[in-house]
Amino acid sequence: MGVQWKAFVDQISHYESFVLVSHIRPDCDALGSELGMAEVLRTIGKKVRIINAHRTPAALQFLDPASNIEVLGDDVEAEDISADCIMILDTSAWAQLGDMGDVIRSSRADKIVLDHHVGEDELGATMYKDYQAEAAGHLVVQAADALGVPLTRSMSVPLFAAIATDTGWFRFGSVTPETYRVVARLVDAGVVPSEVYSDLYERDTLGRLRLRGLILSRTQSELDGALMHTHVEKEDFAKVGAEPNDTEDAINLTLAVQGTKAAVIFVGQIRGGFKLSFRSRCGMDCNEVARKFGGGGHKAAAGGFLEGTLDDVRGRVLPVVIEAVEKALAAE
Repeated sequence: MGVQWKAFVDQISHYESFVLVSHIRPDCDALGSELGMAEVLRTIGKKVRIINAHRTPAALQFLDPASNIEVLGDDVEAEDISADCIMILDTSAWAQLGDMGDVIRSSRADKIVLDHHVGEDELGATMYKDYQAEAAGHLVVQAADALGVPLTRSMSVPLFAAIATDTGWFRFGSVTPETYRVVARLVDAGVVPSEVYSDLYERDTLGRLRLRGLILSRTQSELDGALMHTHVEKEDFAKVGAEPNDTEDAINLTLAVQGTKAAVIFVGQIRGGFKLSFRSRCGMDCNEVARKFGGGGHKAAAGGFLEGTLDDVRGRVLPVVIEAVEKALAAE
């Protein structure tokens, strides 16, 4: 079931000021959705701030050339944040909100969630969700339509990046004919896909390149190649001169191996523990697997987090994933 846009528009009309927030370790869908929605709301006369718990990765700063996105603790303190409404984009989970979660809990502002992920927590918010949407950025385009806001180039570039990256540059199974119709509208509004692609994928640092090589060199297989897994420890980033965000999309490289049905990557976090990313091209439901480790997402892609050493975390996660893949393969 899609978003009830009339209800969304009616609710938006009651507020004059908004704070937009998305998940920690923001990716293109998170940032693009925030930036696109901010312009949509400003077009209809609303006051808008974007405040995240984590800073925009340097590689994605091109999406926000005017540096409109503020960072909690660096650019603004919790006690200075106020608005009529807090809108949460591209997540429905407390764990994904980081320190902004405390701000949201303590705020008297109304809360709205605009998201496409299956799992959700009780955020005390009005939920506007479409599990079939391939990206939150697509929902922002629909929000613009519902609010009668025409697409502009500055709005469309981050929204195009949001949709392009969350669909693996239009190669994932989540892509539908409607995806291309929406993308065509963004191109009509002034997006040049080759420029966005270049900004995303052709400006790698040497550190990012070395990190990907390290990730690929550590890839191991299970179930006769049906499952691939690899890892990055927090010390590796300094060793190769990379940033944590440089692991973005690395897991998808392991799916290039012929016969691979699923993949997992364990990414060490600076503050300890491991971020888990799951991918599936079989019947394994990544969302179900991820929820066992405090996360969630989509059937084909999801994430979670576990405290512990690499051996501890890998020892807990791999048996669960192996069982899920075996079950999925048996059902084919």
